[in-house]
Amino acid sequence: MAKDKSGIAFFEAGSWYHRVKILKEDGTTRYTKKGGFKTAEEAERNYRRCEEEFARAYRNFHATACMDFTLKDYLEFWLEEVYAPRIENTSRMLASYVLHNLILPAIDPAIRLRYISVEYLDALLLEASKACESAGNKSRELLNLALKDAVIQGYIQSNPVPSTKPYRRKKTVITVLNKEGLRVFLEKASENNWYLEILLGLFMGLRKGEIAGLKYSDFDLSGKTVSISRQITSNPVAVEGQAGMFEYQVIEKPPKTSNSYRTLRVPDAIIEEVVKRKAQNDFRKEQMGEDYIDKDYLSCSKNGLPHATASFNTALTKLCRRLGLPHLTVHSLRHMYASILLEQGVPLIKVSALLGHSSLNTTFEYYCEVMDETEKIRDFLNNNFVPEGE
Repeated sequence: MAKDKSGIAFFEAGSWYHRVKILKEDGTTRYTKKGGFKTAEEAERNYRRCEEEFARAYRNFHATACMDFTLKDYLEFWLEEVYAPRIENTSRMLASYVLHNLILPAIDPAIRLRYISVEYLDALLLEASKACESAGNKSRELLNLALKDAVIQGYIQSNPVPSTKPYRRKKTVITVLNKEGLRVFLEKASENNWYLEILLGLFMGLRKGEIAGLKYSDFDLSGKTVSISRQITSNPVAVEGQAGMFEYQVIEKPPKTSNSYRTLRVPDAIIEEVVKRKAQNDFRKEQMGEDYIDKDYLSCSKNGLPHATASFNTALTKLCRRLGLPHLTVHSLRHMYASILLEQGVPLIKVSALLGHSSLNTTFEYYCEVMDETEKIRDFLNNNFVPEGE
C-alpha cells in the first residue's frame, strides 16, 4: 500500500483512498475508508470535506442530546471535553475540585440543564458556600464559565449566573521569591543559625510549632523519614493576683489536628543538616554539663530548652531586611512549599496530606488563588527550585 507525503491518502487496488469517520445514531464513531479517487490530491480534498461534515454532525448530535442533559451531566461533560483541553494542569485541578467537591454535592441530580433558573442557582451556591469562605465565589466563577459555553454551544438561550448573588472573593497574599531572590536567601541562610529550620519550612512545609517540637528520635536517618507527632506553642497562664494579666509559657502539645500526625520523606540536604545540628547540640551538652537540659529537641536554645515561639520569625525578619528581600515568615516558607507542589501538578489531596491540614477544604481555602494564578510563581520554579551553585 503506497502513501502520499501527507499520510492522508494511500493507493490501494488501483485507486487512491482516505480514512473516514462516520457518526452512528447512538453517538459512537465508526471508522472505515473511502476510495475511487484518481489522484492523492483529490483524495485529500475529499478527506477534508468528510472531516468537516463529521465535526458538524458531532456538534449537532451533542447539541440535540444536551437539550435533555441534566445539569450534572452537562457540567461533567463540559469540564472534561470543553474546559480541560484549554487550561493548565493546576487550573484543571482547581476546576475539578470545585465541581466535584463543592457544586455536584449540592446539585439536584434530576434537574435538566434547560430548566435552570437564577433562583435554583442561588440556592445551589448558598449550599456550596458553606464548605469554606472561598467556596461560593469559586463555585459561581466555574458555573459562569460552564454556562457561558452552554450558550455558545446552543444548549441554552442565556446564562443566568450573572444575575445570581455574588460572593466575596478571598485573596490570599503569598510572598514567593523569584529564582535570584531564592538564591540570595538560601546562600545567606546557610550561614545563619536557623538554616536547618528554614529548610524544614521551605522544602518540607512544616509549621513553626512542628519544627520547634522535632526531636532527634523522630528521625529515621537510614530510611530518610521524619514523624510529626508534637508541636511547641505558647500557653497563656493567668498571673496570680492580677486580673486580666497573663504570662506565656512555652509548652509541648499534640499536633494541630489529627491529620497533622504524619510521616514525611526527608531530602538528603536536610538529613545532612540534622546530623550537623546533632553534633552541635551534643558539643554544647558536653560543654555545659548539668546546665544543659536535654529534651532531645532539634531546634533549641543553648541550654537545650525550646526557643521562644517568636524567635524563628524574628530571625527571618532580620535576614530578609538585611538582604533587601520581601518580608517572609515561617508560614511564608510553608506557602512556597505548597506552591511548588501545586505547580508541579501534585494532586490537591496529596498536598493536603503533606501539609497536615484538617481537611481538603482547608487546603483549597489557602491555595485556590495560587492554583488559579500560577504565573506569579513560575520564576521560582526554574532549575527544579535549586539555586545555581547549590
